[in-house]
Amino acid sequence: MTSTITIGSTKVGSGHPIYMVGEIGINHNGDLQIAKQLIDVAANAGLNAVKFQKRTPELCVPKDQWDIKRDTPWGVMTYIDYRHKVEFNEVEYQEISNYCESKGVDWFASPWDEEAVDFLEGFNTLCYKIASASVTDIPLLEKIQATGRPVIMSSGMSTMNEIRSAVNTLNQDNLLVCHSTSSYPCEPSELNLRMIQTLGKEFRLPIGYSGHEVGLSTTIAAAVMGACLIERHITVDRAMWGSDQSASVEPQGVERLVRDIRVIESALGDGVKKVYDSELGVMEKLRRFPSI
Repeated sequence: MTSTITIGSTKVGSGHPIYMVGEIGINHNGDLQIAKQLIDVAANAGLNAVKFQKRTPELCVPKDQWDIKRDTPWGVMTYIDYRHKVEFNEVEYQEISNYCESKGVDWFASPWDEEAVDFLEGFNTLCYKIASASVTDIPLLEKIQATGRPVIMSSGMSTMNEIRSAVNTLNQDNLLVCHSTSSYPCEPSELNLRMIQTLGKEFRLPIGYSGHEVGLSTTIAAAVMGACLIERHITVDRAMWGSDQSASVEPQGVERLVRDIRVIESALGDGVKKVYDSELGVMEKLRRFPSI
């Protein structure tokens, strides 16, 4: 087990700047131009990375849901057709990869099935993100583990025993666990930010936070609680169609979040008491007795 992992050329964990991820997920609604706009949001705000989701619909959608009709921005269609509509293909992901590189932003994805892992391996992905829904999917975890790449695992909708089983399946020398609560949006009373410390004490691994709440203050609090990676969904407009939009952060909010977390990092210091040069003049002016 280790206190850091390396994503691309960036060390993430104890003693390093918080690694900040913009979860694009499927907020692009299958539109490559919206995906690029969101990458621009990440780059302009100073996020380290953006994250997508990759599914093979026939493997991820239960067969009894394939033909259920659904209202979408493209009209009424079956659920399986909708799932295909919001998936990018190899050519589109290559364009995403090139665009991220041009903007200086890392990218990776959450694969939801084994074929999606094979797909992402074709892009020499920097790491894998295990979605909370996949914590109990041991075959998928073993497939990801076999790639030898760094892994970030969310822990929403999971019991401690399920998290332990997943951690034991993965390489603990290359693993970061994110505390998360999987409701969209999540009520503050269910965020349970102290779990960041609980997970750190139990697993002695780098611990991050993947938030789905409305607002920024509790995400900033996660940084104070010791999260070394922060992930929030990002969107161009929270009023856009899509199940994750309401729990996402718009461009100005993303900029404020990065700014405030970087200030917090600077303010936390090292915990060693010292007298700063800026205090010397005040000390000379106000103290009645010399220093001990």
